[in-house]
Amino acid sequence: MIACSDRLTYVHSDIRGPLYQEALRMEAAGTPVLKLNTGNPARFGFTLPISVRRALAQHIDEAVPYCDVRGMQSARDVICTYHIGKGLKGVRPDDIFIGNGVSEMASMLMEALIGTGDEILLPSPCYSLWSNNTYLCGGVPVFYRCDPANHWNPDLEDMERKITPKTKAVLVINPNNPTGALYSREVLLGIAELARKHHLVLLADEIYDRLVMDGLVHESLAALAPDQPCVTFNGLSKSHIICGFRCGWMIFSGPKDELKDVRDGVMKLAAMRLCGNALTQLVIPAALADSASTMEMLVPGGRLYEQRGATLRGLEAIEGASCERNDAAFYVFPALDREMFRFKDAGDFCMKFLHECQVLVIPGPGFDWHEDLRFRIVMLPQPAELEDAMGKLGGFLQRHRR
Repeated sequence: MIACSDRLTYVHSDIRGPLYQEALRMEAAGTPVLKLNTGNPARFGFTLPISVRRALAQHIDEAVPYCDVRGMQSARDVICTYHIGKGLKGVRPDDIFIGNGVSEMASMLMEALIGTGDEILLPSPCYSLWSNNTYLCGGVPVFYRCDPANHWNPDLEDMERKITPKTKAVLVINPNNPTGALYSREVLLGIAELARKHHLVLLADEIYDRLVMDGLVHESLAALAPDQPCVTFNGLSKSHIICGFRCGWMIFSGPKDELKDVRDGVMKLAAMRLCGNALTQLVIPAALADSASTMEMLVPGGRLYEQRGATLRGLEAIEGASCERNDAAFYVFPALDREMFRFKDAGDFCMKFLHECQVLVIPGPGFDWHEDLRFRIVMLPQPAELEDAMGKLGGFLQRHRR
């Protein structure tokens, strides 16, 4: 038998891993499953904005030929304006690369930045896209702790303790996946200062920056650290309900010379794949001009706002469950009191919950979190369906009490 590459040894994708495969097996056998494993709004009745549909229909012929390897000029112009509006300084359209989702952009950047043995600081909990790309590049992920007692903000002291001569970059996911937390300005400035002190590249995954609730304001890390080399990642998959379009980008900021070699490396990789999907790039100008369709989901009466309320109320009613309120996105990351329930670990809980209640959630280790028994809930079904799911969770936990 031909051996698989050793670069895949530690790669994991729990969101679509064994639990998900078991859910598909159950569905094939005739058992419906409520899948709260992945942030895919269109599967729950969300529809793309009219502005996006119209832009695609009106400009479709422009997507027939290859475009610039960095992305369509019109799209990069608008993305540049958007990020200048977020406070980024000195950026130009040529600092932007558009690709097939943030996933592809992360892969390209990591391939150009992280060499064999290089370390990168990643948050725990962390979206596995980043740890997986680190492994694939031959790098070493080093996880800094995000503190649930401090609204999931990164622990700066823990972060600094883990910096070594091999550390090359630090990733910040803000708003965070899986916790939905929005980081404080003070913490972001602290991270920027650590990067400045130790000469680290800042990587800012800000895909959920437009999905912030409660009147809170997202601050871009690159805007707070204009003197530092930074790569910011963003896209339209979540804010404009077009996950399947695979529409994401990254933007280089800070001193131009610092990341010149990395940018040249990204250009080589971009040229190898010819160009990103041109169809999806057609909708970027219209989407970024349309904030209303996103905002209406986030205010009282809007779907995301009401779905969050239904989920949190359900969790609050369950003895032995606790959850930090999320500020953004469509995720919460609740904990269960290990002493109260008969579960070996988070994976055991999730599998039993799936089998007994036909609800799929993802255990904490899938997000590189191992401190306590946690799991991620995707809050995308209608409020009534989420209320029902939380009711099932309460009954299930009652049956499994010690």
